[in-house]
Amino acid sequence: MTEPAPERRVARLLAGGGVVVLSGAGLSTACGIPDYRDREGRWKRPQPVDHQAFLRSPDVRRRYWARSFLGWPVIGRAEPGRGHQALARLERQGRIGLTITQNVDGLHQKAGSRAVLELHGGVARVVCLDCREHFARAEVQEWMRAANPDFVRATAPAAPDGDADTAEGFDAGFVAPACPACAGRLKPDVVFFGDNVPRERVGAGMTAIDAATGLLIVGSSLMVYSGFRFAEHAHRLGKPVMAINLGKTRADHLLSAKVEQDCEGFLAGLDENT
Repeated sequence: MTEPAPERRVARLLAGGGVVVLSGAGLSTACGIPDYRDREGRWKRPQPVDHQAFLRSPDVRRRYWARSFLGWPVIGRAEPGRGHQALARLERQGRIGLTITQNVDGLHQKAGSRAVLELHGGVARVVCLDCREHFARAEVQEWMRAANPDFVRATAPAAPDGDADTAEGFDAGFVAPACPACAGRLKPDVVFFGDNVPRERVGAGMTAIDAATGLLIVGSSLMVYSGFRFAEHAHRLGKPVMAINLGKTRADHLLSAKVEQDCEGFLAGLDENT
């Protein structure tokens, strides 16, 4: 008997309901948000800011916030794409039980998804590392605008996660924001490279997979272990692990089906036919 095409197998998985989706940067590139890796899973650009360096160095924090001042509007103004909207509709139909997203852009929620686990946090929130007060990223942008009038007209190419590609020394003279409550260190409420995903988030994702009918990876190479661990867990449980992704993934050897298509176009077409 001929094996069903990967597209058909993904459609059947979703038709059964109770699927956990694990989404990555490939879902948001159509919304104007750059990604980190090429089709082979290799870095396209230098790695982003390191967590420990950000904690230790005022210079690193100043460089981060200067770049973020230019890069944030790309995420702040971004609208969800057809893929996000399709996943939100599939959730409303009971086909998706939870979306675990590695993205920090908030586009799943903007599209109407309600069961979303932000594995790496959300860049629209800012936290004080010293007093733990939280602030809206849009509010922090206005603080930086007022404190840095010479940078208001500056431009730079957008980079992933609200960052920007700037020239060496661009940040000289930039005034990084401080917490208005305690003058402490502000950081976007995201997991930087070199930091650990909070244990409770990992546990929530694993629990959802325990109860799921299968795992569907959407637009992610899974080269970072924080996401790959969920594919390993589902596979160990004997649950189908499938992917919609252009190019290589770290979990290719675990997949029972892989659709090598643009995830936005495939999901939109799938949703229209269900």
